[in-house]
Amino acid sequence: MGETISVRPFRAGDEAAFRDINIAWIERYFVVEKKDREVLEHPREAIIDKGGAILMAVDAFGAIGCCALMAMGDGVFELAKMGVTPEAQGRGVGRTLIDAAIGRARELGAKRLFLETNAILKPALKLYADAGFRPVATATPSPYARADVQMELMLD
Repeated sequence: MGETISVRPFRAGDEAAFRDINIAWIERYFVVEKKDREVLEHPREAIIDKGGAILMAVDAFGAIGCCALMAMGDGVFELAKMGVTPEAQGRGVGRTLIDAAIGRARELGAKRLFLETNAILKPALKLYADAGFRPVATATPSPYARADVQMELMLD
């Protein structure tokens, strides 16, 4: 097992890993929705070309995790499509990705990061809380049926 984990920007050739890592966790707990497919089948167009970013966690064997920053306008970014392969879980990949995403969001001028998740994903909720995310005061409608938790992190 490659112990050195690094996080790098999305590049050509990462499309399949980004899709597969996300499809795997979504299918394990939920159902892949239309909005998932739109983003996962066309990540460059849906995320990067709209002012966002995708980060890939890699080790010596390849991609082991990913997350996206989706530009929502007015300095707001959604932390989305975050997943870690089952084999790499427990190695600090999620925390490494969140730290890198927060840094990248600041570089992109973000004032606020928000995310949507589900209450059954206890390890993810702890990870987000440990990174400083707090429940939003007023929830907004989500395009995802599975989203029952919304959290935010103010960056300014």
